[in-house]
Amino acid sequence: MDTTVKDLFLNRQAVIATMHKKEQVIAPILEKELGICVTVPKNFNTDLFGTFTNEVERAGDQLQAARKKVEKAMKQSNVGIGISSEGSFGPHPFIPYLPYNRELVLLVDQEQELEIVGHIANSNTNYAQKVIKTVEEAYEFALSIGFPTHGVIVKTNSSTTKMDEMVKGITDVNHLHHVLHNLFSKSADSLYIETDMRALYNPTRMKNIELATIDLVSKIRSLCPNCSSPGFEVTESKKGLECEYCGCPTELVRSHIFECKKCNHQEEELYPKGKEYADPSQCPLCNP
Repeated sequence: MDTTVKDLFLNRQAVIATMHKKEQVIAPILEKELGICVTVPKNFNTDLFGTFTNEVERAGDQLQAARKKVEKAMKQSNVGIGISSEGSFGPHPFIPYLPYNRELVLLVDQEQELEIVGHIANSNTNYAQKVIKTVEEAYEFALSIGFPTHGVIVKTNSSTTKMDEMVKGITDVNHLHHVLHNLFSKSADSLYIETDMRALYNPTRMKNIELATIDLVSKIRSLCPNCSSPGFEVTESKKGLECEYCGCPTELVRSHIFECKKCNHQEEELYPKGKEYADPSQCPLCNP
């Protein structure tokens, strides 16, 4: 590890803003790679900043919600470094019917005036939901998403936000049977079952949080060549890699722009993938 980075973080106290056991994957990485001492605030309620089941709307966009969590956790714990994670789920941006998970892990260092974000985005998620009319359909759905190691949520309908019309964190067959029996008495025609995307009930999501934390560490280790601050990262990708055959610009990336958030120093890195020319198969003229 770079001595400058080690000097910035070694033995400093940090707090992870979580109530869903995210410290299990975040803390070991940050403690090993940065040397910080990580704690979790007692009785910290991240549901105040939004829930996947929408009884509480998220406080702004993904990054804004993460910032609000960090701010509250740091204030409550009276420490100078705060970490939080925020996830979102939805359809894949390019491939129809494929679910997609975006995770970020935010580190804020008040003393160094730093805000650095690690990201991961991929289709490695079991995010799913279904309207069910029988207990058998519920069991079939649950098994398809990795139950019981992955939890499910059952609701009377997809839009309800009433706590007496939904049960979260179901990871046991007997509990699932009891919930279905109870909720079918309130909504005889059908129920709504979905994956519980909270980290402690979803090992697949927890893995993506781990990957986002690794990305965070990578960005922290990237030091600005001008002021030596951590977080010298790519802020822009420029397309236009020339075709090897005809020289026509393609849609492939030609360079990355790195920028320091602290001093605003920028540098351009040409050919980030190690190739100075694009294959003609990627050229709009050679292969229209």
